[in-house]
Amino acid sequence: MSALKHLRILDLSRVLAGPWATQQLADMGADVIKIEKPDGGDDTRGWGPPFLRDRHGESTREAAYYLCTNRGKRSVALDIASTEGQAVLHELVKSCDVVVENFKVGGLAKYRLDYASLAAIKPDLVYCSITGFGQHGPRAEQAGYDFMIQGLGGLMSITGEPQGEPQKVGVAVTDLFTGMYATVAILAALAHRDRSGEGQHIDLALFDCQLAMLANVASNHLVGGVEPPRYGNAHANIVPYQAFAASDGHVIVAVGNDSQFARFAELCGHPEWAQDARYSSNKGRVTHRDSLIPLIQAALAQAPRAHWIGQMERLGIPGGPINTIPEALHEPQAQARGAVVEIPHPAGTVRMVANPIKFSRTPISYDVAPPTLGQHTADVLGTLN
Repeated sequence: MSALKHLRILDLSRVLAGPWATQQLADMGADVIKIEKPDGGDDTRGWGPPFLRDRHGESTREAAYYLCTNRGKRSVALDIASTEGQAVLHELVKSCDVVVENFKVGGLAKYRLDYASLAAIKPDLVYCSITGFGQHGPRAEQAGYDFMIQGLGGLMSITGEPQGEPQKVGVAVTDLFTGMYATVAILAALAHRDRSGEGQHIDLALFDCQLAMLANVASNHLVGGVEPPRYGNAHANIVPYQAFAASDGHVIVAVGNDSQFARFAELCGHPEWAQDARYSSNKGRVTHRDSLIPLIQAALAQAPRAHWIGQMERLGIPGGPINTIPEALHEPQAQARGAVVEIPHPAGTVRMVANPIKFSRTPISYDVAPPTLGQHTADVLGTLN
């Protein structure tokens, strides 16, 4: 039995933030009906290469980008701009618990698919709107994209080398975090509905989520009045907590407390570091990082990565290698945890990264691949007749 098997989600979203949220809900058993425009569907279907290849090695129209965020859903091809398409959705929403959309503010009102219109049909509906900047404010009418929000929301100012240019994160973290916040918000709104019978409108903005994600770095500014700089691979509040060059590549050192540092100092052949008033506490190490880091770097350069990683594991000092994506996915720990799943697909099979949630009683199943465009139109609309 799946945890959310009793729920039906009407998914009007596309690209990443909305589909990421609805994939989480689908993974947990919800019936997610993905509405797509008949001409091309979700934009990410074409965001390749790479594209999924069928049994004969021929490329399909399913881009890897689309596949990563749409498993477990049913695709219905429908023109929401038409009177007929709107009538279908008005009928369909009667059997839905949640609507997720990421159109511009007010963009669905002209189709009578906004919250007010659908709540009039289904009063206990939970309706989640995901936009760049939310439903009000001076930027509310602007479109918001992950890269742009990473810059505007401050993340790029703290990402990259201290003397280098600002950098975006290698994946669309603002979209992904917004999708996760949306999942949490939807489940909370459903819990409220189950107790009160009331539906509600969730207003979720990429910009707001980006600011929330700044976590301790924003707090450093709000509490300490500082303008957080870029630290590269180092940490603003913990030292040593960064990558160092060994004799044959880089190794991560992530010392989390003073006792770990004492063991690390001994490993480096310099137990006196842990007795030095400048370095014996984390506060001192953060204050005096400019003198300590070169000392550590000089020590670690004397031996290969494998030596340091093995010794840190032996001594209980957090650290490890910097894997490539293939190396990460083939890590023995990833294999033991079932990090990659293979799902039957009309083209053959598709390999995906599994959901990290491990339920003891309602395990996630992987038997419904990301749908082809309009794959379930007849099945879903046939239930309305």
